[in-house]
Amino acid sequence: MKNNIKVQRAIHDLTQADLAKKIGVSRQTINAMEKNKYVPSTVLSLKIAKLFKKPVEDIFFLEDED
Repeated sequence: MKNNIKVQRAIHDLTQADLAKKIGVSRQTINAMEKNKYVPSTVLSLKIAKLFKKPVEDIFFLEDED
């Protein structure tokens, strides 16, 4: 699963640490998600989408092999 968290952070002028604090995870978790090394839980995905005021599908998307 891919995502555009990094783009959304830039639009909202947030650092990885800022986003992590707002959704209750570590900065390393945000980094891993942005590098597609960690697939977030449904709850975490929904928190991110709510923070960015976007549908989940606008932030996370499946690849053909998913």
